[in-house]
Amino acid sequence: MRILDRYLAGAVIGGTLLTLAVLLPLLGFFILADEMDAVGTNDYGLTQALAFVALSLPRYTYQLFPIATLIGALVGLGTLAGRSELVAMRAAGVSIARIVVGALVGGLVLALAAVALGEGVAPPAEQRALAMRERAQTGDVMQVTANGLWAKDGKNFINIRDVRPGAELRDIYIYEVDGTDLVSSTYARSATYRDGGWVLEHIERSDIGRDAVRVQAFAEAGWSSLLSPKLLEIIVAKPEVLPIWGLYRYVRYLQRSQQDPGSYEVALWGKVVHPFLILSMIFVSIPVLLGSARSTGIGAKVFVGIVIGIVFYLISQTFSYLALLYGLNAAAAAILPPALFVGGAMLLLRRVG
Repeated sequence: MRILDRYLAGAVIGGTLLTLAVLLPLLGFFILADEMDAVGTNDYGLTQALAFVALSLPRYTYQLFPIATLIGALVGLGTLAGRSELVAMRAAGVSIARIVVGALVGGLVLALAAVALGEGVAPPAEQRALAMRERAQTGDVMQVTANGLWAKDGKNFINIRDVRPGAELRDIYIYEVDGTDLVSSTYARSATYRDGGWVLEHIERSDIGRDAVRVQAFAEAGWSSLLSPKLLEIIVAKPEVLPIWGLYRYVRYLQRSQQDPGSYEVALWGKVVHPFLILSMIFVSIPVLLGSARSTGIGAKVFVGIVIGIVFYLISQTFSYLALLYGLNAAAAAILPPALFVGGAMLLLRRVG
């Protein structure tokens, strides 16, 4: 049975990789076409646009994985059905449950690959893509390190340890330099963007002279800086592309500060459910295959997979919007759509069986 499991898993994995190999170049072409309007802005040329597309593809690959897995399972296992191999397996006494288990083994490998891509590759690649594009288009020099964001602002060097959504900064260090001499060092606990300008709060400023250092403290002060909220958006990734741990920490912060964490909770549970969604898509493909057997070609199976994927996307988006609009439980909104599809697939499997 291990050989059979590997054979079925290989068919699912091979079909999924083939599907991604077809979909990703098409998706990359559309992203590049969208970027062409910006090509020629300052130093943003075709090479930079191609680099932006390449760095953006991991996020789109992660988002496409469930649909690609569904289509890939239909293609891979459909090939076996077209060669009568699934019929031969059942004639040899292999149960439908055994076929499902073998296919899910491949799904488990794909789910682990998707988690590695979505948690380890996509977020930093997305930030690097946005930073590279912003730097080429505007000329602003910014760098993200383990110690936060570093930027040059006129004569000042700025280090921001924590950039949060909504134009909110934490732990800001501003170093004013005159030539090679450090003139002043300012620390602010927080900063917010109000009425077209930054306002620093809880400030400690050290003016460095030749013979002494004068320290002053302020509750609040305006800050004239070239850094704009739009520019800082490249540091704050969208909720759907933040890693699970980053989403969890930010949800906890919003809850502690009595702010609405709705969109981030929905994104968090969507990421948690994502690997199980990949497995559920494979489960859904089995009754479609066994029900049609050899009566439909690969093209028809791919079409069915696309239709099922679109329907699932619309249903899951509807549940997400309902959770945001009416304050429904985010976990339930993420779990219910795949649970409904798996339940429907189980009913179909009983009929096929």
